[in-house]
Amino acid sequence: MTSTDPVVSVRDLRKHYGSLIALDGVSFDIERGETFALLGPNGAGKSTTIEILEGYRDRSGGEASVLGVDPGKGGLDWKARLGIVLQSTGESGNVTVREQLTHFAGFYPHSRDVDEVIAAVGLEEKQKTLIRKLSGGQQRRVDVALGIIGRPELLFLDEPTTGFDPEARRHFWTLIESLKAHGTTILLTTHYLDEAAHLGDRAGVIAGGRLIDIGRINEIGGHLSRTPIVRWRSGGVLREERTEEPGRLVAALMRDGGEPEGLQIIRPSLEDIYLQLVAAHSPTAITESERAL
Repeated sequence: MTSTDPVVSVRDLRKHYGSLIALDGVSFDIERGETFALLGPNGAGKSTTIEILEGYRDRSGGEASVLGVDPGKGGLDWKARLGIVLQSTGESGNVTVREQLTHFAGFYPHSRDVDEVIAAVGLEEKQKTLIRKLSGGQQRRVDVALGIIGRPELLFLDEPTTGFDPEARRHFWTLIESLKAHGTTILLTTHYLDEAAHLGDRAGVIAGGRLIDIGRINEIGGHLSRTPIVRWRSGGVLREERTEEPGRLVAALMRDGGEPEGLQIIRPSLEDIYLQLVAAHSPTAITESERAL
C-alpha cells in the first residue's frame, strides 16, 4: 500500500442473510487523512458495512480493502493498525483510567505514551479515578483513549456522542479534530447531522442497503437541494419557490403588496438534505424519531 492509495476501498460490497439483503452493491473510497461520515437510518446497512471493514463480519460478495488488506483475512498485525470505538464498550470500569490505558498499551507494538493519551482526551485530573465513577462523557473519552492508544492509522467511530449533552459533544469534537490534524483517517457513523457537517470532509448516505449519494459535505444532495426556499402565504394558500436570489424575490413580493404572511427564507441544512434523500429512496425508512434528530 502506497501513501496515495485509499485507506479504505469498497467495490460492489454485498451482504445477505438468506433472502434478506443487507447490502446491495455499495462502493466508496476513503482517502488518507480524511474524515468520512457514513449516514443512514437504522437498518440501512451502516453497521453491517462497518463490521465488514473491521473484520468482524464476512461479506457475501464484492471487494474490500482496508489499509491494503482484505479485512476478512486481516491478522493481528493488521488489527493493531486500527482503532475502534464502539457504541458501547461493556467495560466494567473497576480499574482506574491509567490502569486501563496502561494495560491496553501493552497490546500494541508502537503504542502512544499513556500520559500523552490521557492529556489528549482531557482526563489528567481523573487518571486515578475508577472508570465506573466517571460521568458518561468522561467514560466516552476513555473509550476514545482506548481507540487511539495503539496509534491507529484508521479510527472507526460508531455513533460516538450518543447521549452526550451539548457541552460534552463540543469537547469531543475538539478532540476528534486534534486527531485529524495529526493525520488520523476517521470513519464516522452518527445520527447527529450537525456532527457530520462539523467533522466530516465527505459523506456517504445509505438507505435500503444501497449507497444513494456520496460527496463532500457541502455537495451532498446536489445543487438544487441546496438552493434557498422562499415560503409565504397568499390568499390563505401556502406557496414556495426555490431561488438563488431570495432577497430579490422577497423584494418583489413586498412591492406587490407589503410583507407576505408567514414569510420565510429557508437555507437547507445537511439534515434537511439527508431527510429528502432518504425519503426519496426509502419512503418507509424515516420514523418520527429520525425526523426529530
